[in-house]
Amino acid sequence: MRPLETDRVSIRATIWMNEHFFRMQENYVFRATMQISSHELRDCRAYGGRRNAMTDVVITTMGGGTQRYSANELQQATGCRIITPDAEDYDERRAIWNGMIDKRPAAILVAKDEAGITAAVRFASANGLLMSLRSGGHNIAGMALCDSGLVLDMQDMKSVTVNPEARTARVQPGASLGDVDRATQEFGLVVPTGINSTTGIAGLALGGGFGWVTRKYGLTVDCLKAVRLVTASGSIITASKTENSDIFWALQGGGGNFGVVTQFTFDLHCVGPEVFAGMLVHPIADFPDVTRALQALVADAPDELTCWAVSRKAPPLPFVPEEWHGREVMVVPFCYIGDQDSAKAATLGVRSIGNPIASHFGPMPFTDWQTSFDPLLTEGARNYWKSHDVAAFSDEAINIIHEAVNNLPSDECEIFFGHVGGAATRIPADATAWPNRQAHFVVNVHTRWQDPADDGKCVQWARNLFQALEPHAMGTRYVNFIPEGDEANNLEDAFGANLERLVRIKEAADPDNLFRTNINLTRKVPAGVAG
Repeated sequence: MRPLETDRVSIRATIWMNEHFFRMQENYVFRATMQISSHELRDCRAYGGRRNAMTDVVITTMGGGTQRYSANELQQATGCRIITPDAEDYDERRAIWNGMIDKRPAAILVAKDEAGITAAVRFASANGLLMSLRSGGHNIAGMALCDSGLVLDMQDMKSVTVNPEARTARVQPGASLGDVDRATQEFGLVVPTGINSTTGIAGLALGGGFGWVTRKYGLTVDCLKAVRLVTASGSIITASKTENSDIFWALQGGGGNFGVVTQFTFDLHCVGPEVFAGMLVHPIADFPDVTRALQALVADAPDELTCWAVSRKAPPLPFVPEEWHGREVMVVPFCYIGDQDSAKAATLGVRSIGNPIASHFGPMPFTDWQTSFDPLLTEGARNYWKSHDVAAFSDEAINIIHEAVNNLPSDECEIFFGHVGGAATRIPADATAWPNRQAHFVVNVHTRWQDPADDGKCVQWARNLFQALEPHAMGTRYVNFIPEGDEANNLEDAFGANLERLVRIKEAADPDNLFRTNINLTRKVPAGVAG
């Protein structure tokens, strides 16, 4: 282990420790005199039990080698709470949404503020250490984690501060979509985000972000006003359209390649607090006719109306007849965010399609609607996704999807297509790093299961369907839906003509590729990262 370069890292607490340790019931107990706050004292107690005080960890470097540090050295250098593999909460802290991802970092650095994030970045950069960034931990490819490296864990930083007069919100990187919705909806305002309230705002926003409000107000990246960013050199900068504008442009869809965002500032829009929303459940036999009718309807739909389709086995929803539970169905969820006096008329078209076996709709709080899919997207299941952007569904594509739904490899698998377009399409492709704005639908083959023994058949089912749909798709991808191991083959599909500019910005901002556990924008092959 090379010496810590204390002039290059920020040490937030000075600790004088005597060297009198004694062992009791296989635990090391230590005594220390600490000139730190009570809050930091609580964090440092992570070193108390289970031999954590003297734990050494071997950390992979960016060059593929290793370096050894003690947990105490990491804490002194970063001011973060250090969680090592022998800590009681290690497995809890390394668990992420996708249970298929099982990576074992050498140490988890839990940051509680911007100073801790900055110190951690400086330490990793100065010592050439492999590091990943965790906020919500919802990324399908599990990029929040890395094997044998450091995880900079920001999930405890959840503050959301709303300025209703300016219609802006300042959001920390650990906040979930639910945290943001609850804070902004107190004032009848929203950030356009996704459809699962447990998703982290950071990864979603940096990769694009679409949902029920996109057609009216654009993508999440379109509403990003400014960020505070810790760069690879450990500098703290503000990026916006008028300050560090190249970096800001790249952050609007280019993911976590350029630094660590410690604060997002979003522009807010008026929605709610009530919307008119609900679900229509059709038998899967009607899938072809309902899809054609839905496609025709949304072609001329107002921006305030968004209709999706989710084809899967029916969950035991209270409004679905019991005899349909577990049978293949096509669910058509819709949301109208316009004037509620006109909501019934505006949604009559979608509600008149086909002969649904069940329906549930009406006025409801937007925050409730935003959580409506959470029970189907809980943490811990095994997930594998493949996605296409689609301009229109051909008859052959409809038949391919219909056949696939009748052969789902598990009870939790689904195929959804999200209705986009609207305001997002009226922004030039080069205005943000996200270029793929002409799709009318984002199709996601969402394979989900519980038993690792089913990995092979579930992944293969998704890949087969993806390949079958490829001739009927646009050849572009949503970057946040790219699964682990597929990123190298999808950079051009994800970023199109914007890719070359993104790579140039990446190489200028992060020449050593410190931020590499992502959809990596570099001509260099990342060392020390498998898969």
